[in-house]
Amino acid sequence: MAGEPEFEVPVGLFQDVADRKATVAALTAQVKALTAAADQGGESTGPDAGDETAAGEEPAAEDEAEWQYPPFILLLDSPAYDNELRALIEWVEGALAPGYLAEPSADARWCHLWMEHTVAVARLHALWLAWQEGTDPTSCGYTGPSVWHRDHLDPCLRELRASTGPFAGCTRTEHQIDHRMPSTVPSAWRLAME
Repeated sequence: MAGEPEFEVPVGLFQDVADRKATVAALTAQVKALTAAADQGGESTGPDAGDETAAGEEPAAEDEAEWQYPPFILLLDSPAYDNELRALIEWVEGALAPGYLAEPSADARWCHLWMEHTVAVARLHALWLAWQEGTDPTSCGYTGPSVWHRDHLDPCLRELRASTGPFAGCTRTEHQIDHRMPSTVPSAWRLAME
């Protein structure tokens, strides 16, 4: 037809669409199989029917070995803590600091000895775990990095670099890690302990 604009569509786009259609079709079939199994009293006829564990049975040991929760750093003991901290330091100083941290100021604090601040270690480790998941397209698609920035990086940096954050007592010439401890215990806590 005359007047219709001509668009060049990249070949890869057709492959992406075909992949998405195949994924949707497979998920639709799985939902139908699970719905049918629920209607028949719990007997699954889906592709994973043989993999289900009977009610009350413990999952096989191999299933437990396959899935592991992320090792949140504050729950680790040495030497696992030391190894995780070493990897975190490498990520913070190799990727996060050069790319995202501007020069420290009164409104955007930072401590070069951040690894001695427990709160900072906890927040940065959580940020790093989210980064590992958010930059994996197989688990988060292609929007993972954007979500990581919005939901994880920005709030974390706001908390860490705030004038009341864990680096509040640190300056270029002075490092202070105990400034967040209250000087007196609130009365409700004190009464409960007496």
